[in-house]
Amino acid sequence: MIKTKNSLMIVMALAILLSSGIVLFTFLGVSDAARYEKNDAVGKIVFESNRNGNWDIYRMDSDGSHQINLSKNPANDVWPVWSADGKRIAFVSERDGNKNVYLMNSDGSNQTRLTDNGSEDEDPFWSPDGNRLAFVSTRDGNFEIYTVNTDGSDLRRMTDNPAEDSRPFWSPDGSKIAFLSERDGNSEIYVMDPDGSNQINLTRSRASEFNPKWSADGKKIAYVSNRDGNNEIYVMNVDGSAQWNVTRHKKEDGRGSFFWSPDSRHLTVISNRDGNWQVYSMDIEGSGVQRLTNTRHDEDIPTWSPDGKKITFVSNRDGNLEIYVMNSDGSNPKRLTHTHADNTWPFWSPNY
Repeated sequence: MIKTKNSLMIVMALAILLSSGIVLFTFLGVSDAARYEKNDAVGKIVFESNRNGNWDIYRMDSDGSHQINLSKNPANDVWPVWSADGKRIAFVSERDGNKNVYLMNSDGSNQTRLTDNGSEDEDPFWSPDGNRLAFVSTRDGNFEIYTVNTDGSDLRRMTDNPAEDSRPFWSPDGSKIAFLSERDGNSEIYVMDPDGSNQINLTRSRASEFNPKWSADGKKIAYVSNRDGNNEIYVMNVDGSAQWNVTRHKKEDGRGSFFWSPDSRHLTVISNRDGNWQVYSMDIEGSGVQRLTNTRHDEDIPTWSPDGKKITFVSNRDGNLEIYVMNSDGSNPKRLTHTHADNTWPFWSPNY
């Protein structure tokens, strides 16, 4: 009788709140309510697919439903990257005869060409505040890093040397950009200020280092290194100190396909230590290694959901590249895409 009375009181209270129009703010909070009302990308996954004969950018719900072609262009559209607020997507398109950086809303509307150059512009990466993008271009003869406002104004060249500079990755607080440079005769991890100043070699190794990625808390940078004779995942402090080998295995780890967990405490990596490429997770100290997939086929691109509870990955276990999702401990794997084409590079919207 008490439970029934309490339930009735709760229903009546909700009815009053709904009629006053404040229930969303009461139960979700002001920022969450605004997100709920205005951002339809919450809980979405963006990915690439060639199911229509060319590469297009698609979006789906986290359970694989409502798969929508966002870019809808006969040319190839690839490399989708979410803005931090989840409202826009940067991507690379060949619709103008060469690679250029484009922007669109998360529903595919308002597709806008951001770069306009006869060379190759690619590898876009958002600033945390969503006001600028870093990208790589060959417009001055070799791959260099540039930044530009999201309206195409204030184009700035960040790097300027005969060697190639690539893979810009903004720090979470926006104060630095990590990148890959070959200016020392081998691939090294550098950082610079957002205006291109104070370019510093962090790794200082005779080996090849590549694919730098900031941790979500901005305190560490992970990268791939072959300094031990094979590709391994390393982590270092943001000033280059305390570089340590996370994977520590004689087989190949990484291939560039590794990802930080949202809490900055774990990494998912691709390794062939058991004979073929499988998904593993581990603490950043290298302990707690777990094999998350266990098939005779190759798996790749293990990306975390924003809440850290799910991991999407790509597998050819069904004959072509399809996207799957599993719990972060490897349990309950589920196929999300079902086509006879290839589907790859799944990335979760920042707001989940």
